[in-house]
Amino acid sequence: MATERTIGVRIAPLTRRRLHNFRANRRGFWSLWIFLAIFTVTLFAEFIANDRPILVRYDGNFYVPVLVDYPETTFGGEFPTEADYHDPEVRSLIQAKGWILWPMIPFSYDTVVKDLGRPAPSSPSARNWLGTDDQARDVTARLIYGFRISVLFGLVLTLLSTAIGVAAGAIQGYFGGLTDLLFQRFMEIWSGLPVLYLLIILASIVEPTFWWLLGLMLLFSWMSLVGVVRAEFLRARNFDYVRAARALGLAPFKIIRRHVLPNAMVATLTFMPFVLNGSITTLTSLDFLGFGLPPGSPSLGELLAQGKNNLQAPWLGITGFLVLATMLSLLVFVGEAVRDAFDPRKTVS
Repeated sequence: MATERTIGVRIAPLTRRRLHNFRANRRGFWSLWIFLAIFTVTLFAEFIANDRPILVRYDGNFYVPVLVDYPETTFGGEFPTEADYHDPEVRSLIQAKGWILWPMIPFSYDTVVKDLGRPAPSSPSARNWLGTDDQARDVTARLIYGFRISVLFGLVLTLLSTAIGVAAGAIQGYFGGLTDLLFQRFMEIWSGLPVLYLLIILASIVEPTFWWLLGLMLLFSWMSLVGVVRAEFLRARNFDYVRAARALGLAPFKIIRRHVLPNAMVATLTFMPFVLNGSITTLTSLDFLGFGLPPGSPSLGELLAQGKNNLQAPWLGITGFLVLATMLSLLVFVGEAVRDAFDPRKTVS
């Protein structure tokens, strides 16, 4: 009871009402936990799907190949190059004086599976749970790594674009007048640029990387929240408490940060799950078209493209579609729950 009273004192009544409304949306509440559980698991992808052992005990010593590169000579081999733990000779050398602890899936996203016994792409089996793609790489491993990189890309892009969009909308809405007019004209011109064509042109000049692609998408994605924040600032800048702060000589940016921005962030937070959804979809679309991450990178869009190009292997397209549809559906349900939490019309029953 003391803990409940302490928590009740620290959490404001408005925050408690919002948390209650979020939990009341059971679909969104459980979608959040399911999404977080899946994402947390994929953060440790190297310990789940890897062509290196997690732990090796050899001649009384412990080695961690998943984190450190060891030459073959460490385990009694002849070559000073990095050890290939799938090599039967290396395995026999280690097992003669110790043991090997493998991950659940003994393949990384770029591991070429040997001795399939049938041409790639191969169908699901006990060895490859979701089969292999047309380059004999394990689909399950590529899904785990692809899910992680898609969510991380979406999160970073969402956070950066939200920060820039909120700042731009705040400046437009608070100062208004000529500042707002010029900024709106700039956004109309900037939003009219053909993003896909720019990507195609730049991809032919520079090989796209994670950060290069993130920066290019950030140039255009920040505009998605400007209109919402601008409208909130245009409405709130004439409130009495804002006028009073201005009359007392408080600096404009202090007024924005202390008095107006908290109100504008309510609308921003309700849109953020949907912005994240759109960021992941954009990356998947670019990978599907071949203008996304570098070739060979684990990607859901690349898996969908393989499914389109290999109709004789339906498990590729079906797997990619189910994973992408599940991820986006969970994010949409979470977004709906966040929207309900911040809806002023909903009250605690």
